[in-house]
Amino acid sequence: MRILIPGGAGFVGSNLARSFKEMDTSIDVVVLDNLKRRGSELNLPEFKKRSIPFFHGDVRQPSDLEDLPGQFDLVIDASAEPSVLAGIHESPNYVLDTNLKGTLHCLEFARKRAGAFLFLSTSRVYSIEPLKKIQLRETETRFEIADQNNTPGFSTQGVDEAFPTHLPRSFYGASKLSSEMLAQEYADTYKLPVIINRCGVISGPGQFGKVDQGVFSMWVFNHLFGKPLKYQGFGGNGKQVRDLLHPADLFSLIRKEIDKTETWKGQIFNIGGGRDTSLSLMELTQLCQELTGKEVPITKNMETAHVDIPLYISNSTKAKEVLGWEPKIRAKQIILEILAWAEQNRKQLELLL
Repeated sequence: MRILIPGGAGFVGSNLARSFKEMDTSIDVVVLDNLKRRGSELNLPEFKKRSIPFFHGDVRQPSDLEDLPGQFDLVIDASAEPSVLAGIHESPNYVLDTNLKGTLHCLEFARKRAGAFLFLSTSRVYSIEPLKKIQLRETETRFEIADQNNTPGFSTQGVDEAFPTHLPRSFYGASKLSSEMLAQEYADTYKLPVIINRCGVISGPGQFGKVDQGVFSMWVFNHLFGKPLKYQGFGGNGKQVRDLLHPADLFSLIRKEIDKTETWKGQIFNIGGGRDTSLSLMELTQLCQELTGKEVPITKNMETAHVDIPLYISNSTKAKEVLGWEPKIRAKQIILEILAWAEQNRKQLELLL
């Protein structure tokens, strides 16, 4: 099997590239990346060690894809500008060029030179207003889903694939939703095998976190290095909740998808850790304090940004029923792995952060 991963030097793409080679060294994995994300260049020695060819290129430039050698069995599109804040205080050109036009270029490449296309999408395709209207109850450490909710696509298990997407969702979310639609058109028109995974927060060792992307890693780093933090919005108490997905669980999903060729018709799957692998910021703080033995100053900002939501939990029931997949790695284990990786790479992190 020969696999191309655009965006493959990023956190998610690099994990997938290494995982395929560790599973079977005969798999030929090729990575294309523009190295824009900080820390992505640190994956290049690991690629060389594992005989993973790396090409410095940008999905915004069709020629960078066209210059790649040979045919591929699968394209896994992991390229993205992943910040939900992208374009809010500036032009949206970069996020739209990368996430929409870039996906179009990857689809065209797959149509001509690959056997299938797997698109890594995001939970941010779901509309912000309905997410904010979900009925919640407040506990000592988090927001919880109330027993009574009438929103389509929502239950006590979280958000499923039928949740509304027709209202505003951010430039980032809009670009990914538009890319999903393009991928489905390619599946229908050209019979290109396509599958779409709407991922929640993917988190684990090797991620260089910041407030708008990779917040779980950022929280660990700031505790380790004694840097201050801030609870932003929703009363400033840190009760907003997200579920976590370990890259190893995403890889196990993709392995199951590869074996289920009948699902590659533009199907969409919600993928995340679910209620059992979720944390509020307050709970994350308590966990970081427990694991590092350190406390850092945490200030409050009562202002809630218009793209912020109080709770997102992925309902992955469809993936369980169709693919037989469930996440295995729980939140505390993910945080432990992030901390261990940060301690092992302390010098590099201190320079980067």
